[in-house]
Amino acid sequence: MRNFTSYLRVIIIVSLVFCAAEYFIDSGDKPAFIEYPQVAVFLVLFAILLIAVEIVVASMNSLTRALLNEEQLAEAEENSWTKRFLKKMTKTRSIEEEGEIILDHNYDGIKELDNDLPPWWLYGFYASIVFAAIYLFKYHVLDGDNQIVEYEKEVAAAQIAIDEYKKTAVDLVDAKTVVALTEDGEIKKGGEIFQVNCVACHRADGGGAIGPNLTDDNWILGGGIKNIFNTISEGGRSGKGMIAWKQSLKPSEIQQVASYILTLHGTNPENPKAPEGDIWVEPATE
Repeated sequence: MRNFTSYLRVIIIVSLVFCAAEYFIDSGDKPAFIEYPQVAVFLVLFAILLIAVEIVVASMNSLTRALLNEEQLAEAEENSWTKRFLKKMTKTRSIEEEGEIILDHNYDGIKELDNDLPPWWLYGFYASIVFAAIYLFKYHVLDGDNQIVEYEKEVAAAQIAIDEYKKTAVDLVDAKTVVALTEDGEIKKGGEIFQVNCVACHRADGGGAIGPNLTDDNWILGGGIKNIFNTISEGGRSGKGMIAWKQSLKPSEIQQVASYILTLHGTNPENPKAPEGDIWVEPATE
């Protein structure tokens, strides 16, 4: 590996593999090689392997040049696939062959060669004609969607995907989207959170102490899952209510404890606190 081309080839291939790993491996907000150390190990080993291959190829080329004479080397280079490919794509002529394609006119000693257009240019020109025909047919005959319509459709599809994601992303729930949980496992988790954080003010049975009774029909800031969730999240009345728990509990945990509190309604705690607030009636749903 003694020339710049070898170094450049290794850098480009390793960079492409690195970009592919970042694209295909879901590593969240962190780079893939940090989130998954095995990716970094693979990239290092892959780079070492490429360097070894380049060294072997360079050694083989050096050995070949040492065994062949100048005439054989020139013939080998002339017959290499890169030379043949470039000659085919450019249709270049050697200086010795220019006499066959030189034109008769002469302008102050400047002569012109009758070279064919390079095939790569012709192929690109033909491809542009085909593209133009397809474009014309799709957008002006079949009335295909233009860029604005495609953008609007993609935005609409993205919004649908976001809405579907929010339905299953538990910690994206808020006071507007929260629903009461009914599964025993979720209610049990809510009860555990209640026993750790809420019993000091509401007692273990929800009968109320410093805080209000959670088992009767009266609510200071409104009952129902949405109001209870909002009260736990944002806190009670300013200056004389409970703290906002949104800094300590995840939205999913607030949903669990709010759902647990709903199960306390109608129970018979020992020495319950007198009702506070207004009687809550769940509004009728359409």
